[in-house]
Amino acid sequence: MGTVAKALSLLDLFNRSRSTIGLSELARLSGLNKATVHRLLTELQTQGFVEQTGSAREYRLGPAFLRLAALREAAVPMRDLAQTVLADLSAATHETTHVSLKQGDTLVTLTYAYAPLHGTRVTMEDAARLTFHNTASGLAVLAFSPPDFTDAMLAPPLERRTSLTVTDPAKIRATLAHVRETGMSQCIGGFEDDVHSHAMPLFDSETRVIGAIAVAAPSARMTPEHRTLIRRALRHHGLRLTRLMGGFLPDGFQREEAA
Repeated sequence: MGTVAKALSLLDLFNRSRSTIGLSELARLSGLNKATVHRLLTELQTQGFVEQTGSAREYRLGPAFLRLAALREAAVPMRDLAQTVLADLSAATHETTHVSLKQGDTLVTLTYAYAPLHGTRVTMEDAARLTFHNTASGLAVLAFSPPDFTDAMLAPPLERRTSLTVTDPAKIRATLAHVRETGMSQCIGGFEDDVHSHAMPLFDSETRVIGAIAVAAPSARMTPEHRTLIRRALRHHGLRLTRLMGGFLPDGFQREEAA
């Protein structure tokens, strides 16, 4: 792993529940020695990507990200488009909805929306990373990705997060074939216990898959009627979001829910 990759891997360790991290903890989480982590953090701090805070001088993400995020959003206001669609999808399904974009060998949550109807709901985390083999979003993306990418993502060993996580590449490939036929994926308890998710892939202007839009619900609420409602609403708003982002569906993509 090169110097730049090591520095970026440190930034990936921050999330909403772990917004500040000390030097020793960063070394432990990253698997790098403390001297290397300190050198990388010093460089990142000089460029404004991290800053120190509090009496313990812990690190947190710096102001450089605000500038870069603003520039990105000004050029491609994808988050605003996604948020509008997700609000409508949550209103239609009364469940948590989210959009994730492909970034290397993971999916990164772009934005999400909650529905107020139920007190019990699936919760999300800003910029959360989702894996491909055990999430509905990941399966939706894998099904329409180039074969070499799919092969790389299904190379064992695959992480088992719950007792229902499928880690057999052959079984996952069979699932991907079905996703390509229907245009939609589902995952029951594979990433998080008691969560039943459905997802649709999102495509760019050259019909390349770039991410997924999903609905996540508690498994206990997934009646046949609710499943039908979710799939119909997800298909409608998934196609809508691809269109709003200037994307096009690949030839043969299933546009309508099978009877």
